[in-house]
Amino acid sequence: MPVELKILYVGPLDRGSTCLQRMRSLQSLGHRVVPINTVTSAVRQRQRTLAYRLRRKLLGPGDLASANRQIVRQCQGRPFDILWIDKGLTITRETLEQVRRCQPDCRLVGYSPDDMFPAHNQSHQFLDHLPLYDIFFTTKSYGVEELEQMGCRCAVFVGNAYDPQTHRPVPVTAGDRSRLGGGVGFVGAYEAARAESMYAVAQRHTPVRIWGPGWNRCGLRHDRLLLERRSIWAEDYVTAVCCFDINLCFLRKINRDLQTTRSIEIPACGGFMLAERTEEHQGLFAEGEEAEFFGCDDELADKVRYYLAHGTERERIAAAGRRRCQSSGYSNQDRLRSMLDAVNSLLV
Repeated sequence: MPVELKILYVGPLDRGSTCLQRMRSLQSLGHRVVPINTVTSAVRQRQRTLAYRLRRKLLGPGDLASANRQIVRQCQGRPFDILWIDKGLTITRETLEQVRRCQPDCRLVGYSPDDMFPAHNQSHQFLDHLPLYDIFFTTKSYGVEELEQMGCRCAVFVGNAYDPQTHRPVPVTAGDRSRLGGGVGFVGAYEAARAESMYAVAQRHTPVRIWGPGWNRCGLRHDRLLLERRSIWAEDYVTAVCCFDINLCFLRKINRDLQTTRSIEIPACGGFMLAERTEEHQGLFAEGEEAEFFGCDDELADKVRYYLAHGTERERIAAAGRRRCQSSGYSNQDRLRSMLDAVNSLLV
């Protein structure tokens, strides 16, 4: 493959998305990227309607952005080295077959940051076109075997990543801390197990501030369980991480997570991370030196209390965690280089 790749990049390119960050990282590596956004602001508005939600439940996600038509038109108009599809739930088999016919040398590359085995992350379009990818990258180590059982030709595990332009230490003010931060915080969607763990911390006289979608479903109430009930993205997300003394990192049980994007983004921002203990987390960061981990609610509450009282130790661990992100190749650019090497090896 040429040094400068021509890449048709398809995915949800809305503000603050990791998909947009990966695309920009490809551009920063010197590649020529043509974007197709599958989730525009107009698409977001339509997805909120009752009619769309009912249709999705019955028929699966609709291609509201006309991404299939855009892919075919782009591939008929110019040559590409790679068609990169980020979690292509609305992309059809017919579209990829047309790309194969008009550009047989173009590599079809799939990527997903989510667990693609459970039905809630799938679509009939995805299952139908999965065998056509030349290579599919997953951030779930257990997903390699499952994707290949589902018909994927070649599935490859790649670790989660951070975006150096976005995830970095930023100066914060007292106003920032009041608006977004605090002693202990969590940024992420509602799940019952997460709520129960943070409720246990709140019961031990420690306030926990929570940002993210779905928390209106939380039935637990406590004066020290501070539910903001809205998402924060991009700059506000990074500022919040830098404003919290302790950033909690919970794994999504419905996705069987062993690591997640927060696992890398929090340390990359220079934030102190207290995360669920898994072998993958322990492989990414040395426990007690570059991050801290917990295995139960009692251990979580004990470590929260300890590290709130030991600021110097907390700051030392946070700084070491950021250095580990930089030295171990956890950036988007580093991850993407290895992925493109894997794509290139298909031609050898």
